[in-house]
Amino acid sequence: MTYELGILGAGNMAEAIARGVLTASVFTPNQIIASDVSEARRELFSSALGIRAIVSSDDVARQSKVILLSVKPQQMADVLAGLGRVMDERTLVISIAAGISASFIETNLGHGKPWRVIRTMPNTPMLVGQGMVALSAGTHATPEDLKRARTIFESAASVIQVPEAQIDAVTAVSGSGPAYFFLLVEQMIQAGVELGLSEADARLLASQTALGSATMLMTSTDTPQELRRKVTSPGGTTHAAVTTMQSKGVPEAIVQAIHAAAARSRELGK
Repeated sequence: MTYELGILGAGNMAEAIARGVLTASVFTPNQIIASDVSEARRELFSSALGIRAIVSSDDVARQSKVILLSVKPQQMADVLAGLGRVMDERTLVISIAAGISASFIETNLGHGKPWRVIRTMPNTPMLVGQGMVALSAGTHATPEDLKRARTIFESAASVIQVPEAQIDAVTAVSGSGPAYFFLLVEQMIQAGVELGLSEADARLLASQTALGSATMLMTSTDTPQELRRKVTSPGGTTHAAVTTMQSKGVPEAIVQAIHAAAARSRELGK
């Protein structure tokens, strides 16, 4: 085996992980190889990251000690069928595909081998070194395999280990979670512009408020509910905003949306 890490599917999430391990010096560019059908994505990995990028997934799998599976869930069965013929059974397989179980990967790699698989769910803030990742071990993955996977993701994320039954919930809360915050900030910016702010000022106000609030959540011993209470004076401006959100069913809609994301994650695995 020539490469420490082989990436199958050079999309945005794979790019975030690659940038993380390179920035943290977990691997050097010449220790990583990637494959993708998109010429543009191969060019980005090659020119921006210095990583060799090719078309053939089988060639990547044949040459790598660790495989990062970042292909679309709908393509997973077809990709795995080819890999099982060429991959060494000692290869560690780390999947970031939503909804795809470790047992599905083990079964579709086939050939009766004890494939070592770890299912994970990262999120895109890994691009800025502030990601969140959950890990779950497959049937044959060892403690050492989990340690190797943790090292890869800790380069740009906080990492937890959960039972695989909880990965769909992780997907709904943190995997899809950045989009929820981006949607909120979009609406804050829109409202600011409607109230007379420039778009640039509204974006800065909303974005910095989101960053500061997240920092308070991470550093304070108070619960989110208590932090919210402290900024919500009875009869004040925040109270007017929050009660309007509550009357419009915003809290319930958020919970329902996250349940919908978890349900979709389960559907993708069927």
